[in-house]
Amino acid sequence: MVPVNPVIDTTELAAALASPNPPVVLDIRWKLGGPPGHPAYLEGHVPGAHYADMEADLSAEPGVDGRHPLPDPDAFTAAMRRFGISTDTDVVTYDGAEGVGAARAWWVLRYFGHTRVRVLDGGYRAWQAAGLPVETAEPVTGTGDFTAKPGGMPLLDAVQAAEYGQADDAVLIDVRAVERFRGETEPVDPVAGHIPGAVNAPEPGTLDDDNLFLLAAAALRARYEAVGALPGVRVGAYCGSGATAAHAVLAMELAGIEAALYAPSWSGWITDPSRPVATGE
Repeated sequence: MVPVNPVIDTTELAAALASPNPPVVLDIRWKLGGPPGHPAYLEGHVPGAHYADMEADLSAEPGVDGRHPLPDPDAFTAAMRRFGISTDTDVVTYDGAEGVGAARAWWVLRYFGHTRVRVLDGGYRAWQAAGLPVETAEPVTGTGDFTAKPGGMPLLDAVQAAEYGQADDAVLIDVRAVERFRGETEPVDPVAGHIPGAVNAPEPGTLDDDNLFLLAAAALRARYEAVGALPGVRVGAYCGSGATAAHAVLAMELAGIEAALYAPSWSGWITDPSRPVATGE
């Protein structure tokens, strides 16, 4: 199952799990503000799936790099080996449906050098809707040989994010809700607004009307081209803490657009009071 695109559907995953070399499957059910995803995982999950925790396995401790900083390479290496991931292992990530947790795992794996990873389109909700088997038992700990090597995906720092917001040949896309982008409300972080020059393309606008499956590549391309992600333009993306923006990067990759992630995102940007804040459109 060598990835040819960043997503896999339920039929493909079911076939892969029945093959002689099944992929490692990671369940990343997570929502901002909770509830925790592990209890839902224990109630039922894709057979053989390991539960990967957004906070413990896919992030470092909150700080100057935001609410979900990138994990330490050694800690990430240990977590992925515990799940049985090796250099040549195929990996499939999924969450409840919307894809944010799954895309975070996909992006971090890709950033740390593991290219053989895909996201289950529609997540666990699609798996259940297809009538496919589930289980409640947790798999045994794996013994993979994966080693995290940073640099596999384009990444912006704060200086670059600011430059993308102002440059004529770049666009910085803020994927938070429009009210948060405008600074009209901020339910999570202590400062409201956005990075100057950023444009708004709120998630989950990359999904269908049921907030389940990703739109077709052509529709995704049109969505991002409408906010300036055109050929020859450098593209960056951010959100509140870097998780939802990873889903936008996934959607753009499906659309044939390469986007760099500003991983600290808004929660990291505002840790330095000297950085400017914009409000309104």
